[in-house]
Amino acid sequence: MRFGYSEDCLGHDTGRRHPETADRLRAVREGLKRSHGVAYVDADPATREAITAVHDADYVDEVAAFCESGGGNWDPDTVASDGTWAAARKSAGLAEWAAREALDGEIGRETPFALGRPPGHHAVGDDAMGFCFVNNAAVAARAVLDDAAVAVERVAIVDWDVHHGNGTQDIFYDDPDVFYASVHEDGIYPGSGGLSETGEGAGAGTTLNVPLAAGAGDDDYLHVLEEAIVPALVAYDPDLLLVSAGFDAHRHDPISRMRLSTEGYALATDRLRSAAETADAGLGFVLEGGYDLDTLSEGVEIVHETFDGRPPVEPDETEPDAATRESVAEIRERFDLA
Repeated sequence: MRFGYSEDCLGHDTGRRHPETADRLRAVREGLKRSHGVAYVDADPATREAITAVHDADYVDEVAAFCESGGGNWDPDTVASDGTWAAARKSAGLAEWAAREALDGEIGRETPFALGRPPGHHAVGDDAMGFCFVNNAAVAARAVLDDAAVAVERVAIVDWDVHHGNGTQDIFYDDPDVFYASVHEDGIYPGSGGLSETGEGAGAGTTLNVPLAAGAGDDDYLHVLEEAIVPALVAYDPDLLLVSAGFDAHRHDPISRMRLSTEGYALATDRLRSAAETADAGLGFVLEGGYDLDTLSEGVEIVHETFDGRPPVEPDETEPDAATRESVAEIRERFDLA
């Protein structure tokens, strides 16, 4: 894979006790030393115009000024420093780079993965929250949709972070040009992402949420992907698929109760790669969460290895939880996927 990376993203200083630190990117880079075929690419920071295409201008000015003045606690969880705004702009720019590279046909070993921070999927149009200031995937999706030169009509975003991407959903909830699908742990931060949240207005039917019970593992995630998300993606027929790739659903992550294995991420990658191929869509990845440094680096590494030719190890048989099966059955009926 080709990884979008910038030292600017290390300048977002959250302090010693915060789970979202620059050590996350350092751990990913260190882990990728074990792999071959890794290339790093820098990108321009996102412009103000690209950011205000999905965020309110007054909010953008406010958070930029907050960082310029030295930062502090935006809210109890979301911390800024004097380097945060530059990091946030660069992180969004890396996501836009990944989207454009994917649309240029970069596939296989050249598939783009944006390694930016701060993450983005909790940032709503007019506020920062959940460690996020700029919604990186949303900036990237909107940028290519608004660019007549690339002729993109539809973008899909699949979010496998353990937390629901409320910001991405909120930004595109009434937009038919973006399909947002999330599989996440039910009942944790930020509390959104119910089965009944499927979009509104012109965007009705373009949001798909699968909240899973604590303890869900590889079998549950595979069932959700194979029976709900992938069929819905293929039906939507996007020109571009972006994966909001958080690695905090791993069984060893300290802030979730899910049981996804490292191999489970390889299997999820394989299923979404196949969906993109079926839809003839470009495919790119954007880093979100993941707070155990070892499993975060292993997760990114296994995604890379999947594109570098390592076939994922298929399970002998899958037996998802009954609650997962019921949720998927409801989604298939709601989205007419039978």
